[in-house]
Amino acid sequence: MNSCLYECSVMHHRLLPKVHHFRYRIFMFAFDLDEIDGLAKRIWGFSRNRWNVYSFRDRDHLSLVPGTIKDNVIAHLAKRGVEFPKNGRILFVTLPRVLGYIFNPASFFFCFDATDRPIAAITQVGNTFGEMKVYDLPELSAGNCFRLSTSKHFYVSPFSTLDTEFVFKLVVPGKRLEIHIDDQVNGQRTLVTTLAGLRVPLTSRRLVWFTFKYPLMTLRVIFLIHLHALRLWLKRVPWFSKQAHPELQREVMRPHSSLTSHIS
Repeated sequence: MNSCLYECSVMHHRLLPKVHHFRYRIFMFAFDLDEIDGLAKRIWGFSRNRWNVYSFRDRDHLSLVPGTIKDNVIAHLAKRGVEFPKNGRILFVTLPRVLGYIFNPASFFFCFDATDRPIAAITQVGNTFGEMKVYDLPELSAGNCFRLSTSKHFYVSPFSTLDTEFVFKLVVPGKRLEIHIDDQVNGQRTLVTTLAGLRVPLTSRRLVWFTFKYPLMTLRVIFLIHLHALRLWLKRVPWFSKQAHPELQREVMRPHSSLTSHIS
C-alpha cells in the first residue's frame, strides 16, 4: 500500500519585520488517490464523501471538472501541458475533514509515472476565507525535490504583502516528509516554514492512537493560526487588509465575496 501517515513537526519562523517563532506537532495523511475507496472500507473512522471521524471529500480540493480528485489533477496537469501517464499514480499529502470540519493551510500532490519516477508536484494553498490557489512545480531538480519561486498573489496572511515571493522546496516523500515554504521580499527571506516528519503505516490502530494523541487536529490548527496572528498584532507587525488590493489576488479558486464584488 502506498498510502500512509506522516507524524510531523510544523515550524514557522518569522525573521522580518520582527522575530516570531512557533512550532507544533501534527499528523498528515498521504493518500494514493487510487487507494482511497479501499481505505474507506477497512480503516476505522475513515470515509470518502460522507461523514465520519475522518472524511475525504473530493469537492474540498482541486475541482475543475466533474469527477474524482484524480480526474481533476489530471485535468489540471493537462491544462499546464503535462500529460499524466497511463498507470501513473498520485500521492496526496493533506488533512481530511475531522468531525466534518476542514481547514488546510497547504496540501501537496506528487505525481509519478508507471515506473514510479516523480514527474510533477502541485501545492494547494488555502486561507481562512475558504479560498484556494494552486502552484505548479513541474520539474524535478537535484536532491530529489521540486522547487519553485513565484509571486504569491494570494491572501494567505494579513502580515504578508500580496506580491511577496513564495519559495517552495518539496522533497519527494519516502520514509520522510520534508516540505519548505519560505516568504521572500526583494531577495531577502522574511518567513521560514517547514513541515517535516516520519512515515508510519495507515492502520486503524495507528489512526485511533493519533486521534487521542492529536485531538481535534484541524480545529487546533485554525486556533493556532489565530492565536499567533494576535501575537503578531500585539508586536505591531504591519497588517494588510484583504480588501485593499483585490487586483493582486490572481487565479484564486472559490473566491471570497471581496473578490467577486471587485470583478463584477
